[in-house]
Amino acid sequence: MSSRVRALKVTHVHPARTGDPPPQCHGEHNLSFLDILQIPKTPIQRLFFYDGPDLPPFPTMVTFLQASLATTLAAYLPLAGELAFRLDSGDVVIDCSPAAVSTGVKFVEAEFSGGADEMRRLAGSDEHDTETFAQLVPEIEASRLPARLLAVQVTRPAGEDGGAVAVGVSMLHAVADGHAVWQFMRAWSVAAREGSLLLASAGLPPPTFDRAGVRHPNFDELAATISRLFAPALPLLRPRSAPSALDTTRQRCRTFVLSAGEIQTLKQHIHEGLRAVTGVEPSKPATTYVAISALAWTSIVRAKSAATLSPAAAADAYFMVSADCRRRLRPALGDGFFGNAIVPLITRARAGDLRDGEAGLRRAAAAIQAAVREYVEEDPEEALLGIERTLAVYRAIPPGALTAVGSSHRFMAYETDFGWGKPSRVELASVFGGELVTMLDSRGGDGGVQVSVALDREVMEAFVAHFVVPASGSGTDK
Repeated sequence: MSSRVRALKVTHVHPARTGDPPPQCHGEHNLSFLDILQIPKTPIQRLFFYDGPDLPPFPTMVTFLQASLATTLAAYLPLAGELAFRLDSGDVVIDCSPAAVSTGVKFVEAEFSGGADEMRRLAGSDEHDTETFAQLVPEIEASRLPARLLAVQVTRPAGEDGGAVAVGVSMLHAVADGHAVWQFMRAWSVAAREGSLLLASAGLPPPTFDRAGVRHPNFDELAATISRLFAPALPLLRPRSAPSALDTTRQRCRTFVLSAGEIQTLKQHIHEGLRAVTGVEPSKPATTYVAISALAWTSIVRAKSAATLSPAAAADAYFMVSADCRRRLRPALGDGFFGNAIVPLITRARAGDLRDGEAGLRRAAAAIQAAVREYVEEDPEEALLGIERTLAVYRAIPPGALTAVGSSHRFMAYETDFGWGKPSRVELASVFGGELVTMLDSRGGDGGVQVSVALDREVMEAFVAHFVVPASGSGTDK
């Protein structure tokens, strides 16, 4: 891979001294079993492009970002620490002791080989330049513990101080899910705009790093099982001898935007036909998340059929969604919970049924709705207690049969304004699966949803043709 980005300077940002941090920020925090599930995953890497006449000179931007990051880290002190392995207990912990925090957060200033116009084209293309995206986010050495939790990179165009910039943020998945990442990004952007960070006045909950609320009656046994499955050679997270499960060179990544009108049409189309599929009158319309997930799932199954990669009609296709349990557990974890509170839910349907025209779309929505209702809406505790069953299903899924959806259209990514306007493009630069669908709010802020999809190269072209909202009023199954 040829490098289009070169590092200009590497420094470390330390938490600002604003008085004594909350007691929860001292020492270390044990991981929950939901955190342990994420230990071997690549860091969450978010990429933000900015352009326009309001951008300050690059040195000014760097100064603002570093100062506001220091202010934000004072409230999110554990993020300045590291993920560590305790040999005596076999535990993996978040170490936010003074010694761990003293290193600070790596901050990379870098330069892109092209000019501002080329950086804008990179940000504006629906097709991802995944190699360049990967160079615009900072690396965290996460193959072995201890590992730093957070790193930042700011990249300017070649030889230019204005016109465009890219901000890349990497955070270990073991310490944060998507909700937590955006909680941090919102706090950081507020600190940059306001020059200070008063969480309450900004409408932000104080972060809580204590994992005690994520309970399981057999926690020790479950945690040991998960560690054996996903990180069997601690403190090594990814042993060199382990084969790679994902060949990203075979992937294409592409972004789509569904308008608010298209989403409403999609939801109504699914709702009108659900009775014929399930035999009962639906109690409520499909949510935006369910409707887009169903469209993506069926479009992928149909695209694989067009590319002659689809399983037989009688074979099962699997779909994994994520349910946020922060508010659903009793007692609730609260919006300030900073960790992994996402429970994976796996549903399945016959591939032939999903390829069955408009009926396939409705069957997909019904299957996803049923999984969420059974494990989360009816009894949120059941989602935690049933994690062993989910793991058993996951391990038995044939290669290439699972599609996963992550992130959420409720994440206001395009509100990440550091004082020079909202980003022109926000993307996930890291890839977590062979068939991955992610959602975000759209830049227009008008109720649309940005949908980014990673698929096998042979499948993507057919997927583009199938990922289309049915025309309004088309209710005849094909």
